[in-house]
Amino acid sequence: MYLKGAHKEDRAAAWCRGRTHTTTECFAFTLPPSYPENSGVEESTGEVRTTTVDRRAKTGAREKEIEMASDKELVQQNKQVVLKEYVAAGFPKESHFGVTTAAINLKVPDGSNAVAFKNLFLSCDPYMRSRLSPPVHRDGADETDPEFSPFRIGAPISGLGVSKVVDSGHPDYKKGDLVWGGTAWEEYSIIENPKGLFKIPDPSVPLSYYTGILGMPGMTAYFGFYDICAPKKGEYVFVSAASGAVGQLVGQFAKLAGCYVVGSAGTNEKVELLKNKFGFDEAFNYKEVDDLDAALKRCFPEGIDIYFENVGGKTLDAVLLNMRVHGRISACGMISQYNLEQPEGVHNLMTIVYKRVRIEGFVVTDYFPRYAEFLGKMLPWIKEGKIVYVEDFAEGLENGPAALLGLFNGRNVGKQVVAVARQ
Repeated sequence: MYLKGAHKEDRAAAWCRGRTHTTTECFAFTLPPSYPENSGVEESTGEVRTTTVDRRAKTGAREKEIEMASDKELVQQNKQVVLKEYVAAGFPKESHFGVTTAAINLKVPDGSNAVAFKNLFLSCDPYMRSRLSPPVHRDGADETDPEFSPFRIGAPISGLGVSKVVDSGHPDYKKGDLVWGGTAWEEYSIIENPKGLFKIPDPSVPLSYYTGILGMPGMTAYFGFYDICAPKKGEYVFVSAASGAVGQLVGQFAKLAGCYVVGSAGTNEKVELLKNKFGFDEAFNYKEVDDLDAALKRCFPEGIDIYFENVGGKTLDAVLLNMRVHGRISACGMISQYNLEQPEGVHNLMTIVYKRVRIEGFVVTDYFPRYAEFLGKMLPWIKEGKIVYVEDFAEGLENGPAALLGLFNGRNVGKQVVAVARQ
């Protein structure tokens, strides 16, 4: 119950009933309404002055009590997903994670730049697998890539998510603001000096979209395809892991650019989704294909101009044999390799030379300064129905580990999201 603007008698009565959340507005109205708000009592006798001082002292004590009660009200039980042990090799298991609860005070200190957030949606992304691995040390030096530093044992894992401001000492954030960006896997987070967060400009679309189509995966698909591949109308495009958070968008971008596009996925359900919902010209289930080279030749008798690489390994090797002269490969990820003790080798690299193929890797954070440009394209496409998006929700933070691990065996259909709270 917020009391700003209420009549002073109403505010005092509300406080007496114990119904108010503490606000600075109600502090001045803890005295009964018959008493003066200030010390404008006639000072004709010392007795009156003494009484006024006593009342002030009582008022100060009452205000202190309210402030302490306010702090208690802002203490919440905070569920967290923590890493119990590193995964040196192989597939991670749910036993590598734990779900704990700890108290958190959501009142940020006065004068600080800290912001307290309620986390609404968390993003499950394949790159997080590298952060489950232990630090890499060689000759006493830490050679871990700082962009993908390991999670800390016993601490909440972190990633990208959509959050709502519940308290703020930072001039750029106010209570009620919605943002997306880096956050911990917990119900509430306090960020001491927030940087790299994006305010959500249009809450008319589903907020979960900012973990996917309007967030990092959307930017990955957009810049990885348009900037790196530079598509031309009539070109032939192949997308691996095509039904995932990124692949489903790349295929639709290819169609908007006037290209012929084929995707691969791991189930027949996903194959139908690619063709019937996302508009791919053709798709196949790679698990039912004995010869990837032959399958690609059937789909691309004239070869491939653009390959959006999400898988690596045998798929990349087969694609290299089918690339056209001056083909382009956008290397986004290689999910087939993330859990192998010994990564698979690629044997057809000489194709890059005689077909003059360009392979370029990228990290999407390099494109974050161009977020406004990206939104300027994506929001109209969504609202006009030119782009559609499929999400796969896991409800509740406690189901987050299973949802994350499902990425590595293809259990998800579309963008995997953990719904922590829907308000």
